[in-house]
Amino acid sequence: MLSKNSSLSVPFLSASSNQAMDFNRRFLVRADLNVPVDSSGKVGDEHRLSVLTPTLDFLSSKGAKTVLISHLGDPKTPSETQSLQTVAEALARQVKHPVHFYDTCLGQDVVARTQAMKPGEILVLENLRAHSGEKANDKRFAQELAKLGDVYVNDAFASSHREHASLVSLPVLFKEKFAGLLVERELSVYHRSLENPKRPLCVVVGGAKVSTKLKMLERLSNIADKIIIGGAMANTFLAAQGLQMGRSLYEPELIPHALGILANLSRRDAKVYLPVDLVAATSIKDGEGARPVPVQEFPADLMALDIGPATTSLYKLAVLSCGTLVWNGPMGVFEHETFSHGTFGLVEGIAASHGFKVAGGGETDAAIHQMELGHKFDFISSGGGAFLKLLEGDGLVAIKALVQQ
Repeated sequence: MLSKNSSLSVPFLSASSNQAMDFNRRFLVRADLNVPVDSSGKVGDEHRLSVLTPTLDFLSSKGAKTVLISHLGDPKTPSETQSLQTVAEALARQVKHPVHFYDTCLGQDVVARTQAMKPGEILVLENLRAHSGEKANDKRFAQELAKLGDVYVNDAFASSHREHASLVSLPVLFKEKFAGLLVERELSVYHRSLENPKRPLCVVVGGAKVSTKLKMLERLSNIADKIIIGGAMANTFLAAQGLQMGRSLYEPELIPHALGILANLSRRDAKVYLPVDLVAATSIKDGEGARPVPVQEFPADLMALDIGPATTSLYKLAVLSCGTLVWNGPMGVFEHETFSHGTFGLVEGIAASHGFKVAGGGETDAAIHQMELGHKFDFISSGGGAFLKLLEGDGLVAIKALVQQ
């Protein structure tokens, strides 16, 4: 499921119910509870909690004792907003079984607490990143964590590209280890959309820099039927065609790579869509002076901050005929209303299409939910960096660790 050409066979938790498995044990679940918490300790967006609940409810319904570990932020010193206690309280409102919190993740006391758990109980432990061993992928730290469970489950898709102790060194210490229901869903959607897609396969890529998505673009140029490019990264492709980009953000050193991607798409007879007009302004703050201009006439003293109305119409038309559509990255600086029309227009266009629609990335997710059109997408990935890493085609280190002995 990871790749047609991969020998990896990921063990899925959902399949364990078909086996003679003893669930009356401690299941150590690495989750991603890294949700926004404000200065008052209130949890903001609870999406990452809601997508975790199927795994938690599955385990609790089987009588498992679920020990939940996660990171929150990147604390240098402990603070109220970087404790998982408030997150545990929010999680308790989402699941059907008792949720408790313990204020550390190491030591004999917490080991004893896990051993005293009742069937169906969920215990959230304190922030893993309160310990330097987590980010350092310290094997001794992993060995201490291994004392907290009998079976390991990774349901932290959004963190699965990170070589951290709880994700990489910890699972290899367990004889029984599984991918949770969220990770299974993410990998299944990836397989359906990029390894076995209904054609034509259309990929929409936006964001600021080609450099951050170069590997992904090079890989997708070999498999996509259409690539639609927006955001500031489109400026580099336009500059590669000899167009004046004024004061716009672009990466001249990557022009050879951009030309290589365009040439590869041309050889494959795949379609590439670049902006035909751009919204230009003197700065992000100068919304009043913004105006759409054709790419051939871009002013030398302005910068491009969104795709223009003609481009938005073109892109909306292009996505309608897709059998599968994968989207990552906004079309402009959509956080500012003046430069949001391209991104929001594309949300509407993709939502209206009839293909299998997948989106990923924090800004993409935010734009879709701001338009309240999430229900029109078949899947919105819970991961930003992990989703991008999958699109690059190399797999995820934490998923690979699930098949290592």
